[in-house]
Amino acid sequence: MQPGSVVLILHTHLPYVLHHGTWPHGSDWLCEAVAECYIPLLNVIEQLAAEGLSAPVTVDISPVLCEQLEHPDFPPLFEQYCTAHAELARNDERYFRRTESNPHYQRLARLWQSWYQARLQDFRERYSSSIIGALRRLQEAGAIEVMTCAATHGYLPLLGSDASVALQVLLARDNYRKHFGTDPQGIWLPECAYRPAYPWRTYLNVEYFSVPHARVGVEQVLARAGLEYFVTDEPLLRRAVPLAIQQEDGTLAPPIPSADHPFALTPLELYRVASCIETATENVAVFTRDQRIALQVWSADMGYPGDPNYLDFHKKHFSSALRYWRVTDNKADMRYKLLYVPQWAEQRAQLHAFHFTQLIERSLAEYHRTTGRRGVLCLPFDTELFGHWWFEGPQFLYHLLRGLAHSPLARAQTASAAYAQFRPQEVIQLPEGSWGRGNHHDVWIEPSVHWMWEAIYRAEHQWMLLAERVSQQRRTPTLERILAQTLRELLLLQASDWEFLVTTHSAGDYAHMRFFFHHSDFERLCQIAERYLAARRLSAADRAFLHETEQRNAIFPELRFDHWLVASHHCSPAHAHPA
Repeated sequence: MQPGSVVLILHTHLPYVLHHGTWPHGSDWLCEAVAECYIPLLNVIEQLAAEGLSAPVTVDISPVLCEQLEHPDFPPLFEQYCTAHAELARNDERYFRRTESNPHYQRLARLWQSWYQARLQDFRERYSSSIIGALRRLQEAGAIEVMTCAATHGYLPLLGSDASVALQVLLARDNYRKHFGTDPQGIWLPECAYRPAYPWRTYLNVEYFSVPHARVGVEQVLARAGLEYFVTDEPLLRRAVPLAIQQEDGTLAPPIPSADHPFALTPLELYRVASCIETATENVAVFTRDQRIALQVWSADMGYPGDPNYLDFHKKHFSSALRYWRVTDNKADMRYKLLYVPQWAEQRAQLHAFHFTQLIERSLAEYHRTTGRRGVLCLPFDTELFGHWWFEGPQFLYHLLRGLAHSPLARAQTASAAYAQFRPQEVIQLPEGSWGRGNHHDVWIEPSVHWMWEAIYRAEHQWMLLAERVSQQRRTPTLERILAQTLRELLLLQASDWEFLVTTHSAGDYAHMRFFFHHSDFERLCQIAERYLAARRLSAADRAFLHETEQRNAIFPELRFDHWLVASHHCSPAHAHPA
């Protein structure tokens, strides 16, 4: 038996961009991700299966992304995207024939033509125009595991009410059932952001949530939803506090360190998380990112993607935005970039995968040698790193998974398989935080986005007042439609992407616009609900606006007002079992 296991988790998420622009911000993001990341990942898994090798990757995918990929408007959009980009590459080839003496420019343009044509063929023929369907088939065949994520990727620790947190989680679970036909075992907390139970108040001086009030821990919400594990970051684990030992019969024993339960607080072990000893029976397991090992992949300065031979992400041809140059030197001016040589990049991807496999093996072997215990090395990454930011990332994954399949020292496992095998018993109190800068909430609540959180808190409070009013009334089908769409707009408003895009200066104007639109739609729908409650009819203008927003923001068609009622009950102190 190998000295330890490695769990590769790919976090797969994009905000809701369907029906909200195309380029440079909008549905092209979605098409890019499918062409550059999701299809190549599926191809890697299928190629390994054809070779008789397993690729037990854990793919976490957000419900809001599932809804976009399965929307009937997406396949024609993607086909148009691939066809248009192949044509752009043909235009580049004609341009290079006139202007460049080096024939390698033309070869690269032809490479892009065939690349986009191949992705379109994969989408139509290999995966029947359904990425979600392909993931489901692979999971049902036992090849991979699919985890869930909060419904719209809301930043759970900062949401104003426990019901909002529970709605993000319960809706995610129900949406997973719809797309994958079973219950999820694990969940990716957006931005790996966690908050224990305590008398919480907002960081901002807002009217509604600025007075400390009792909140349940995020892990309690997960446990009550039947979820079994999530992922955290190493610095948070290092600051954790031992709480108890959960024995085989579920009872708790004092956290006395021993050979069997050393409470080493290392990322190479699994733990159970609880807020305090009083709530310790409502715990879930946690996998921890090993920062030292993961840094080798995701660091732009020290990691593999900065190799001079890889395709440069930033330099693009002026007319097509296609890339023809290699990194060369990640500090060099764009004019000094040299032409891309695919064969060199492929060789580097294979070499880097071999090196990374050795890092994994050495880490697990050394841990086993010094402790006598089998470690679990968790390596979570954003899926978009592999193919979008790092074009050769899928080739790297292929060689990495191939190497691990033959490794005598490291066993690749899905998160559920590792959890079933190692079944942690050490219960710890995890501090509040995220995997962002400083391992706290800074990226998502710095001063430049305070106005967003003030608007979110006002909207949450406004919704809670409306929900309280209608909960005791007879709800007609029309009222149900209004309430469901209002709740959709609130969920979209809560997406952590808007704050992230602003504070990282990635697409701030687009994030401002989207946040404003969803907030405006939410406000108007609340007004429509009030008018309907008073008159029990919709005006022509209100009916048209409701229909238009239902078409434009068409996620979670299964959403009903009852979801909010269930989420509210889910957070009550008396509720301690999965809904």
